This record gives sequence, C-alpha cells and structure tokens, in this order.
Amino acid sequence: MPELHGTETRRIPLPRPGRGAGRARLAEILRVDHAGEYGAVKIYEAQRAVFASAPGKSDLAADMAGMKAGEQVHKARFDALLTEHRVRPTALLPLWSLAATGLGTVTALMGEKAAHACTEAVESVIEQHYADQIAELTDRDPALAAELTQFREEELAHHDHAIEHGSREAPAYRLLTAVIKAGCKVAIKVSERV
Repeated sequence: MPELHGTETRRIPLPRPGRGAGRARLAEILRVDHAGEYGAVKIYEAQRAVFASAPGKSDLAADMAGMKAGEQVHKARFDALLTEHRVRPTALLPLWSLAATGLGTVTALMGEKAAHACTEAVESVIEQHYADQIAELTDRDPALAAELTQFREEELAHHDHAIEHGSREAPAYRLLTAVIKAGCKVAIKVSERV
C-alpha cells in the first residue's frame, strides 16, 4: 500500500479490533457489493429499454443487454454470498433502484455517448472499490479476493468498452461523470452501513 502524505486518506480500512469485527467487515463488503451490482443491473436495464424503443438503436440495446447480463451474474453471486453468510442486503435497495433506473434512463435519453459516459464513470468507481477490497482481503479471505479480482476485470472491460464507444465525447462529459462518480461514492459509503 502506498505511504500516506499530508492530506491523503487511507482507502483500505485498517483491521478493526474486537470480537466479531471480521464478520462485521465482511457483512459491509458483501452488502455494498451486492448493492452496487444491483444498481448496475438497473442502470443497464433502463438504458436498454430506452434504446430498444428508439429507431435504429437495436444494436445499442443489445449491447446494454449484454452488459446487464454480466452484472446479473455478479449480483447472483452476491445474492448467494449474502445468504451463505447471513448478511442482510442494504435497506436502501428501493432507493438505489429508483436512482439507478433514473440514471440509466436520463443518460440514455441524452444519447449513446452519455450512456457510455455513465458506464465509464460508474465502472471507474467500482473497479477502484474492488481493487481496495482485493488488497484488504487477499490474506484474510483469498477465495473472495479471487472472485472480486475476476469481477473487477469484467468491470474494467465495461469501462474500456465505454471509452471505445465515445464516452468522452458525451455532452458535458466532465460534469456528467463527476456527478455520477460522486453519487456512486456516496452510495458505497451509505450501503456499507445501512
């Protein structure tokens, strides 16, 4: 892990002391990752719906459906892990459903490049989030770290696909992606706890 200087913050939490701390941290990880994959499914579902109803956008709708399918695999795995470890999902799933559906719909209505900018922004936050978790879990839970490594690679593929398809040419790209990234970071922090 890099050394911290000045105002830098630690992205990887230090191990918590006390009995049950490891289980509590695992619950946070599973809860937030499940919420993230759930949100991704909802974003791609909404984008696919918009493009499926737009003339000449059937290829784009199919592209979004393919990315949604990948996220559904991740979500299904986290569904199983929540059950296996007896961890409740975040209580905010209904809110995240609305927010993700709205984000997917709005960015798709803004056009193909904005939809890809949404993907780039979301996946850039998620891949870094997974990288932090992988670093945290490598010694403590190597099997989960390996799964997260695979998921991170798949999220990076979505990220790169979005860039290749013009995400950075979206209207108000910098503002759009900054707002989406900030929203994702807030959702991560809240979903770990609630």
